Amino acid sequence: MTQAALAALLAAFVAALAYRARALTLRGAFAAFGVGALVFGAGGWRAAAVLFAFFIPSTLLSRVGRARKSALAGAHAGPRSEWQVLANGGVAALCALASASLGGPLGAAFAGAFAAASADTWGTEIGTLSRRRPVSILTLRPLVAGRSGGITPIGTLATLGGAFAVAAVAALAGVAPFWGVALGGVAGALLDSMLGASVQALRWCATCNAECETLRHECGSITSLKRGARWIENDGVNFAATLCGATVAALAWHW
Repeated sequence: MTQAALAALLAAFVAALAYRARALTLRGAFAAFGVGALVFGAGGWRAAAVLFAFFIPSTLLSRVGRARKSALAGAHAGPRSEWQVLANGGVAALCALASASLGGPLGAAFAGAFAAASADTWGTEIGTLSRRRPVSILTLRPLVAGRSGGITPIGTLATLGGAFAVAAVAALAGVAPFWGVALGGVAGALLDSMLGASVQALRWCATCNAECETLRHECGSITSLKRGARWIENDGVNFAATLCGATVAALAWHW
């Protein structure tokens, strides 16, 4: 009970700080509280260290070049919503909860999910600032900066950095071996880019004659589907990426 109470207090404190810093919407802060409380309560300080290895650098990177990111087509700037929080942290929270009872590879799965979220976030936040135009990971054709599925050299290096950062903390904290978590992180980010370039919904605003990735364009007009599945948006792709990261890290733990 003491650990659960401390977990709730710490999760509430971190969520409140993130909301005050405008990193999260109000609902996003409540979702972050839920994820944090589950992770802290189930995994203790070691699990909390892995969560912070994802959350703190990702939050700081989201604030770098915010004005430029906001102007990019398809960029996801601004405070994170509850769906974005759950897409990035939901799988990890469930793995942490299951690991407390079952142990085994679920600890590695927990770290692998956060490594995938970290790798994708680092790659996106740094890659969108690249001076070189991104290309599609599938076709290698040039894309508009900020479009899902695009890759750049600096963004690829950042992806590796994000995965390695969480893997290093997980290894130091004794949660899971470094290379398995790192592999899960890279695999998840790779899947994220591939889904973003293929099945993720790409929409068209007839009012502005512009592509976007949301049902309602920034001008307020309802958009029409141009490519992909209408029910697969960025949050769904992020969820799939973290699930992939968890699965690969768990398999690597067995190997």
